[in-house]
Amino acid sequence: MVDSQPVPVVVLVSGSGTLLQALLDAAQDPAYGVRIAAVGADRPNIEGLARAERAGVPTFVCRVKDYDDRAAWDAALTEQVAAYEPALVVSAGFLKIVGERFLAEFGGRYLNSHNALLPSFPGIHGPRDALEYGVKLAGATLFVVDAGVDTGAIVAQCAVPVEDDDTVESLTERIKAVERPQLVDYVGRMARDGFSVDGRRVRIAHPAGRVPGGAQRGRV
Repeated sequence: MVDSQPVPVVVLVSGSGTLLQALLDAAQDPAYGVRIAAVGADRPNIEGLARAERAGVPTFVCRVKDYDDRAAWDAALTEQVAAYEPALVVSAGFLKIVGERFLAEFGGRYLNSHNALLPSFPGIHGPRDALEYGVKLAGATLFVVDAGVDTGAIVAQCAVPVEDDDTVESLTERIKAVERPQLVDYVGRMARDGFSVDGRRVRIAHPAGRVPGGAQRGRV
């Protein structure tokens, strides 16, 4: 059952914001149960921020170079995100690695979407690395961010066959086509129904509030 008040979510971006747009579109439906409370970025004047502004969503920019060191930036980012009291934080193409302060505040409820089938091909060149290795299946992974690089507990994955004539660009676009609906689906389900993280296992509650296997429902 969808709560009367939608669940607040903050989205972080660094570029064009195509994943963000999918979430903004989904949030227009009250049944989705999510409110995009704010969109933050690590750089100004990007299309991701413009998408949020067109949708009437508050935005903020937190640039690393505006702070004395990375720890100070991480503390400032944490403070700006926390001001919107989000139940979930989503990295939708956010290219900065957060630090200890951010994870202390939002650990276990900070999600990232990666354009490869983790644990294979972490980092910013997932489709390229998949092609170079010669795998027959690529795809997208939604995971809970931890202190490593693309090492967190996996929420969901979807596979995309690699074609013989694929380029990095064509494979990237086909991955995006499945990555967007996966992100929308699971952010909505986790926000509406709750979830638990037990080691490397992520369990999403049934709508009635129970998680298979007896795990406790996560608080969102």
